[in-house]
Amino acid sequence: MNNTPTRPGPGPDSTNEAEAGPVKRVNRNVSHQNGDMGGRQRKTRWLTPRPIVEALGEFDLDPCGAPGHELARQTFQIDDGQDGLALPWDGRVWLNPPYGKLTAPFLGKLAEHGTGTALVFARTETKMFFDHVWPAAAGILFMQGRVTFWDESGTPAKGNGGAASVLIAYGDYDAARLKESGLGRFIDLREGLAA
Repeated sequence: MNNTPTRPGPGPDSTNEAEAGPVKRVNRNVSHQNGDMGGRQRKTRWLTPRPIVEALGEFDLDPCGAPGHELARQTFQIDDGQDGLALPWDGRVWLNPPYGKLTAPFLGKLAEHGTGTALVFARTETKMFFDHVWPAAAGILFMQGRVTFWDESGTPAKGNGGAASVLIAYGDYDAARLKESGLGRFIDLREGLAA
């Protein structure tokens, strides 16, 4: 008997700027960014490796998409002036949110939406996890090793993302897809989770 759920429908430098001139902020790690600068500090946009998403099946929406790197049937792209936080979400969502100050709001919106999978750093002790993962997610998958993100041409970065990443499932279908993906160690959060 197949018990698989059916797929649901559609930081600044300490130098005094007045004395030393403007501080040049840089992206020191592949996937980190200064929260005050957002994506403007990146010379390269780092993207989710396609094999990760392909192992999880088809997605209806990627609210944080990049041109030429569509991972879902519909993609919101900030380059086209689309605000993935403000626009309505529908169907199964793939979420690799901007890292920094926007990570928690995007993850909160996915938790509220209730259907999809997110890729974020494994900061399991943070307020973000206690607000949007532990009380709302159906499952979490810890990947072995660190993710090596891709540049816009599909070339892997020279280094990994700089921290461990996890995939977080919202909804029964996404939990089943994570469990079956073979991408790492899956933990079901639907049973036995104490408040």
